[in-house]
Amino acid sequence: MLKKHEKSYWCIVKDRKLYLEDQQLPFKPPSELEVDLEGVVEIGRYQNAPVYWLEAPEHHDEAGFDSLRSLLVIDGELFNLAGRAIQLSHMLHSQRFCPQCGNECQLSRAELAMACQGCHSHHYPRLSPCVIVAVRKQDKILLAQHPRHKNGMYTVIAGFVEAGETLEQCVAREVLEETGIQVTNIRYFGSQPWAFPSNLMMGFLADYHSGELKPDYAELTDALWASTNTLPELAPPGTIARALIDHTLGGMGKR
Repeated sequence: MLKKHEKSYWCIVKDRKLYLEDQQLPFKPPSELEVDLEGVVEIGRYQNAPVYWLEAPEHHDEAGFDSLRSLLVIDGELFNLAGRAIQLSHMLHSQRFCPQCGNECQLSRAELAMACQGCHSHHYPRLSPCVIVAVRKQDKILLAQHPRHKNGMYTVIAGFVEAGETLEQCVAREVLEETGIQVTNIRYFGSQPWAFPSNLMMGFLADYHSGELKPDYAELTDALWASTNTLPELAPPGTIARALIDHTLGGMGKR
């Protein structure tokens, strides 16, 4: 229940973007917000303060809205809650009709799911599982550049999990398909919700086994083995990609 004078974090979403003030989520009581609070949903708590998701009206000015990526600098717990708002907004707009009977669905706040008004089935946010892996070869790390990275940034290999595939199989397949490299000693590192729009990134470490580096230029712009003193521009801090890179570089003597 909203408390009129309780300071809260506000994830106000419009077209997969968040309303920011000074590049931060607004942190203020409801009484100071200049938007209609109808439809507001509490999606968690951060440092004992409620975090709310609210859809901006269609006519709302787009000024002040920015990508979730601009919040990578904030604490990971709050970033993930902001990502939850983006994912729930995506569910609201992309799952408007029941896949079982075709009737309209409406948001069920009790479960944060879409409830069919016809057959009464519930449909939850659709998450896409992805793997992302840092591959080490002696004192080098495998880095790749994707066509979407117009600023020349390099990152590690990633891809979507296919039906009937284990995460480890996916790691090995994606690395082989995109770079021609076979890996071994695949082990879990950590995960990160990645609301672009609804991915769950599962990070792994792996070691080089065999093969010559042959980038798949249908997927990549470039791929290379980089040492600590020959690093290109890297994925930004706050991403699991950068955490994997930093961990691997640390194991090679870079702190």
